[in-house]
Amino acid sequence: MNITIILIAITSIISLVAFQKHQWIERLIFYPYLIWRNKEWYRMLTGGLIHLDLTHLFFNMFVLYSFGSYIEVAFGQIFGEAGGLIYAAMYLLAIVLADVWNLFKKRDDPNYRSLGASGGVAAVLFSFILIKPFGLLYLFFIPIGIPAFIFGGLYLAYSIYMAKRQSDNIGHLAHFTGAIFGFFFPVLLQPSLLIRFVQTLIGQ
Repeated sequence: MNITIILIAITSIISLVAFQKHQWIERLIFYPYLIWRNKEWYRMLTGGLIHLDLTHLFFNMFVLYSFGSYIEVAFGQIFGEAGGLIYAAMYLLAIVLADVWNLFKKRDDPNYRSLGASGGVAAVLFSFILIKPFGLLYLFFIPIGIPAFIFGGLYLAYSIYMAKRQSDNIGHLAHFTGAIFGFFFPVLLQPSLLIRFVQTLIGQ
């Protein structure tokens, strides 16, 4: 059973339907104001199942497919039969935890909403960085591969910088939170992964 494909299929189907039925977006979107007032806690997860448009959906699902397939297999090798369940749990928990800060910060703001699977996708990407720090990552506009651990550092720095600027409608803090969670969640279950990561970086 390919869990990555299942996650992509479920997310894509719900997002595509929501593009046509706006009431789905209104019902599923992460909306702290209503979460607190109506106890609609399910929005913490369902906000990650819908997207702004096709470009947003494609980018998230492309990254999830590119790295999720590798992590799903790697978790199977590391955690045995529980690997698939741990992988799925990490992805879904990352979606929820990525928005915890805004759950509290925006609880009294009826105008704030967010959507997209970026928190979960960032978690999968940073699990890849943990396991394969010298793997090469390619950006659409840069034809030269960037070592994963360098990309990770740049990603975190950019996310913090943009979160402080608050100059766009992108959830940079959610990206940062999801990334940190995706790096340390496997370590909590298998601490030797962090030792292996450090040893790989220093060439031992």
